[in-house]
Amino acid sequence: MSGAMVAVPEFRLPLVPADLLREGGPAQYTVQEVLPVRDLPPALTAFRSAFRARGALAVLQHFDPVYSLLHHFQAVGTAVKEDALELMTHVVSHHSNELPAILGDSGLSHADRVAHLNALKMNCYLLTGLMDAFEMETCKSGLLENKKSRTKSSGSLWEEEREPILRLLTQLLQLDLRQLWGGFVVEEEFVSLMTGSSYRILENPGISLQRYRATREAVTHLLAAALVHYDHMFNATLKITQMLQHFEHVAPVFAQAVSLWVKEYGLKSLVAELLREVGQKYPLDMAHDASVIKGYAVFVTELAEQIPALVLSNMSVLLCHLDGESYMMRNAILAAMAEVLVQVLNGDQLEEAARGTRDQFLTMLQAHVCDINSFVRSRVLQLFTRIVQCKALPLTWFQSVVSLAVERLKDKAVVVVKNAIQLLIAFLSNNPFSCKLGSTDLSEPLKKEVQKLQEMRDRNRSTAGPGITPEEEWEAMLPEVRAAIQQLFQPLQEEEEEVLEVEKTVESTLKQITGLLRKLNYKCAARLTQKALGRFRGKEPFSSLIEENEEATILGVLKRLYTGSCPGENSEDPPHGKSGLENEEAVPEEQSQTELVKQEMLVQYLQDAYNFSMKITEALSLISKLMYENSVSVVQEAIEFFVTVSQFGVSEALSGVRRMLPLIWSKEPGIKEAVLNAYRQLYLSPSGDSGRARVQHLVRSLSLIMVDASLGTIRCLEEIISEFVQKDEIEPAVIQLLWEQFTLKSQCSSLERRAAVMLLGMMAQGNPEIIGSNLDVLVTVGLSEKVCEDYCLAQEVCNAISKLARNTKQALGKNSTPFRLPQNHMLFGHLSEAVTKGFAQPSCHWIPFMEAAVTLIYQLAEGAEEICAHILQACSQQALEKLKEDDGQKADSGDSPSRVSDGASSLPTFLLMHLVSLVGQVALQQVAYLEVSVSAELCRRRMLRDEEKTKNRSDRSTKKKRPQSTGNETTMEEELGLTGATADDTEAELIRSVCETELLDGKHLLSAFVPLVLKICNNPGLYSDPGLSAAAALALGKVCMISSEFCDSHLRLLFTMMEKSSLPGVRSNLLIAAGDLAIRFPNLVEPWTSHLYARLRDPCPSVRKMAALVMTHLILKDMVKVKGQVSELAALLIDPEEAIVGVAQNFFTELSNKGNAIYNLLPDIISHLSDPNCSIEEESFHTVMRHLLSYITKDKQTESLVEKLCQRFRIARTERQYRDLSYCLTLLPISERGLQKLQDNFDCFADKLQDPAVYSCFQTVLARFRRAGSKLEAKALAEELEQKVSAAHNRGLDSAETCQKGSATPMPEPAKRKPTGSSRRQPLSTANRDEDFVTPQPRSLRNQQRAKKRPPPRKAIITFSSDENSSEDELSAELREEETPTKTTPITRSSARRLR
Repeated sequence: MSGAMVAVPEFRLPLVPADLLREGGPAQYTVQEVLPVRDLPPALTAFRSAFRARGALAVLQHFDPVYSLLHHFQAVGTAVKEDALELMTHVVSHHSNELPAILGDSGLSHADRVAHLNALKMNCYLLTGLMDAFEMETCKSGLLENKKSRTKSSGSLWEEEREPILRLLTQLLQLDLRQLWGGFVVEEEFVSLMTGSSYRILENPGISLQRYRATREAVTHLLAAALVHYDHMFNATLKITQMLQHFEHVAPVFAQAVSLWVKEYGLKSLVAELLREVGQKYPLDMAHDASVIKGYAVFVTELAEQIPALVLSNMSVLLCHLDGESYMMRNAILAAMAEVLVQVLNGDQLEEAARGTRDQFLTMLQAHVCDINSFVRSRVLQLFTRIVQCKALPLTWFQSVVSLAVERLKDKAVVVVKNAIQLLIAFLSNNPFSCKLGSTDLSEPLKKEVQKLQEMRDRNRSTAGPGITPEEEWEAMLPEVRAAIQQLFQPLQEEEEEVLEVEKTVESTLKQITGLLRKLNYKCAARLTQKALGRFRGKEPFSSLIEENEEATILGVLKRLYTGSCPGENSEDPPHGKSGLENEEAVPEEQSQTELVKQEMLVQYLQDAYNFSMKITEALSLISKLMYENSVSVVQEAIEFFVTVSQFGVSEALSGVRRMLPLIWSKEPGIKEAVLNAYRQLYLSPSGDSGRARVQHLVRSLSLIMVDASLGTIRCLEEIISEFVQKDEIEPAVIQLLWEQFTLKSQCSSLERRAAVMLLGMMAQGNPEIIGSNLDVLVTVGLSEKVCEDYCLAQEVCNAISKLARNTKQALGKNSTPFRLPQNHMLFGHLSEAVTKGFAQPSCHWIPFMEAAVTLIYQLAEGAEEICAHILQACSQQALEKLKEDDGQKADSGDSPSRVSDGASSLPTFLLMHLVSLVGQVALQQVAYLEVSVSAELCRRRMLRDEEKTKNRSDRSTKKKRPQSTGNETTMEEELGLTGATADDTEAELIRSVCETELLDGKHLLSAFVPLVLKICNNPGLYSDPGLSAAAALALGKVCMISSEFCDSHLRLLFTMMEKSSLPGVRSNLLIAAGDLAIRFPNLVEPWTSHLYARLRDPCPSVRKMAALVMTHLILKDMVKVKGQVSELAALLIDPEEAIVGVAQNFFTELSNKGNAIYNLLPDIISHLSDPNCSIEEESFHTVMRHLLSYITKDKQTESLVEKLCQRFRIARTERQYRDLSYCLTLLPISERGLQKLQDNFDCFADKLQDPAVYSCFQTVLARFRRAGSKLEAKALAEELEQKVSAAHNRGLDSAETCQKGSATPMPEPAKRKPTGSSRRQPLSTANRDEDFVTPQPRSLRNQQRAKKRPPPRKAIITFSSDENSSEDELSAELREEETPTKTTPITRSSARRLR
């Protein structure tokens, strides 16, 4: 072969392909001709033939065709390109297989070596060129083509061939190619050629996909071969750092590659080089280029996960970035620290240096919990969560990190709060203290052990003997010690040198020195101290005492050790000397000392556990407030936290578990599911050895949550349990146990029995058959003769049975007969008997039971009005009999109950209260029965008739053709929907007429009791009992629900009582009644709306809260117009009662969801609250405005508000109003257009800038605008406005007067102050004048009087006495015709039922 070779020019690897076209001299190879595309296939065929004949050296004569193909690559067909790739792969593979024998041939001639070297470089150049071309084509096709539309192309073929070619090049690089270069170093250009294609493959964004894992590994091994065999370290470091800057996707790829190079090839020095390059990047430069930072940050983080030990050894070069501007780099360095802590610096067996490094890292992590950037704070909390979960946090750090997490619960950033909760959950789940973390579970053992420790210490002191203090003993032995120290500098004997060996740790050395001092061996003790000072330099106690000479230092250390002031020494055990008794007592003393140390450790452990429990309890209250945040993720984490805390037995968690109940109504599916999962974990997965024990635990836990629970809590729990029942998650054994508790087959308390009935009722909400199949048991047991002993149980039985009543809305449209029981069913007999039997017995629980019983009768009974009429007659008969007994005479009163009112004042108070409550409940349920049940039944029957008519009409139409005109009329009527609408109106009118004309017409039983209710309401002095007054007021409201005429004639009485009554219960009941009346008769109640708003200033907190709830309901339901009086609701945001503040906040939160409602109301609210007569403190005004203006988030709303606030400066009268308006401006996020509004309206507030507070507010607005960062034009505008503001402020009072004359702005008047000690809320008696309590006239009468000249209204004469001896005329409150208001604003209603 060698004889056939001819000398060829040297092939030099070009920097760019075009270099091969230039003449480089006779000794350098150049391309002779670039072939056209059409000549490439035959040229490649010739190359293939030559390859078969001559092998890899054929490229020496056939280099130009493949070069030409690379030159025309875009224009060449796919088949030709693939053929060229296949050919070059075979050539390089063949050459690679030949080279080991060639390189091992010692007789290889120079010409042959040069030929093979040229052939190797040519073949590799062509193959890598094809690789680069195919890779570039694949990248472009991946960017331009849709993934779904991509077909089988050269790119897909290249993806299949890429990995084998990379393995081929790796095999080639693993050969000792230096022989081809004459035994010298392989030229750097060749190594760069071989590795360049690998780097270009990694530049493809898709290379990080899982399906290219084999390709990534092939590239990694190829680069490893270059690093190991060809000194590629420097170039690889530069290339990797460059690619990390420009390609984000390569960071995890290179991290994995570097990890492999370290573990399989031992290339540890590369890690140091790479991290040094990252550390040397100037932090300030990196802050301006986010893409550069992200690549480095991900690389450092991933590398720390893969090889944390090497990152630890090079961590010092990265710490500079912790002080840099880039939060991503700070996160990366901190994440690397956390990985090191978890994987390397973890465990109790760490050396002193490792412990110090661990503590330094933990300190840095702690410091960045308060980082200025919320992403860093959040990330550090995540890292601490991982550290805690991996049990890598030392116990001594628990308390400080938990405290930091609790503090971060107050963070403004949602992501920080979320991660703080997650960290606390991790602490709970991995705490080393106890499975029970309740404060009561830990406080008792702690007290007990502390007392025991104190006793042990006292015992040790009593046995210590007569006291010579260690300091006194030291002074006595000081001369001998000093003499021993002076002998240190004399030569020692060899045997002494052997004895005095320093221990490995500081603690053991301290014990050794102390022991020598106690044995009075001062010389050896001094020698050992001298050695320890040299070995443990910088560690306590050998670092704290640095005197002017070594002798003083040694003396100071020995003194500290002997007197016990050194850490680890017990000062209460001074050395005793020369008595022989000491040796005999040494063993018991050591034992007692050991026990004392153990006891101290136990107390410290219990103290840490107790402190941890206290921190968790502190977090409970903070997280409880976060449960209603806008962030779904925070709410979910808060729910999970309470679940975890509950599982650790913290009793305070029960309040949070209850607080999450209303979230079951959340519109967010994630929150609702989180609540269901929480209760599923807490109650459906109880612990227990047996199935019975688990069921008992479940029932007991659910019963506990209902103790003292509100109606709202019970309703939420009912929704949750019904969901579980519908999903068959409640075991039948649970239902069986509940029935056993109810029937007393299983021993339980009365509260547990009541809870069992409530739970059965809740389950019946999801499956009514649970109650329906055992109805007889419920009636016979729950409503038996013993019902008077426990009305609460009977009430819950009624509520449970009511679940059998089918939902009318669901039944409507199904044309199914509603579920009703016959009138003679045993249920109604028991209910009637229980109500009438308990009527004459004083009990505070009878009225709630009666209300539940009457409601149940109307829900389930056929002929419910007859049953209730019988109950009313029986109860009134008892009242008459009681009256006769008390009067001692037989008045001819007859059987009619209408005479009850004649002598009602002599009846017992509780009887009257029972009677009016019964009347009111029957009246209300009668109305509900007509409006809901009867209306639905009429509709159902009409629909059945319509269906039957339609069916009959279709049957007849097949036999006989109908007249054309009739068919057209029917069709038109049906198309317009008039048939159903007319029928609905007819049914509504029928029910309305019954309520208006029949229920209170004198023939109906209810009308007989109305005078009694009115007499009690009109005579509060005569009927002064609070319970009776409240019951009568509520009964009046319920009776007013029946008829619009009766309601209209008694509204004045109702609102007079609401305003003037001194009883909070009466006022609260009437507020509820007025709210219901506003929904039923909106046009009648609308003129009295101001009196409803007035109750928001009521002195009683319970009445204010009820008023807030009623007004919230009416406003959000659009039943009351939102006027300027809504500022009364805004004033509740600063109410002293936290519950009322919560109601007000909820109102405005819901109102903010109704379009621009709050934005439209804000100007009036600001005007009312800043009014001097409103008497709201300035700081309180700030609190209200901070809350309300937080709902303004749209730019247009902000700009408009800025303009409106500026305009209001013109009409402001007092300095306080100026300050309030300017403060509101500081709360708005002023944009560039908002700033322009300030500039345009500068004249409105220019003369007010003399006030320092106003000027300060405008300075704050401008400063915040500058901090936000804006365009140059906006900055110029801000500077111009700031100059104008400063100039106006500096003009002073004289300039302000000049501006005032020019702008005609009135001078500010001093605000009128109320007398000292006056409350924000006005007294009850002066909230409204008597003239305000007037009854609105009918609309027709008002229209007639509008044309006439009205005389001035006369003052209303209202007598409202509490004197029991007053005459009946003085005690009554009568309505006068001329007392009606002159103006009303009716609310039009679309519903036919509401139009009266």
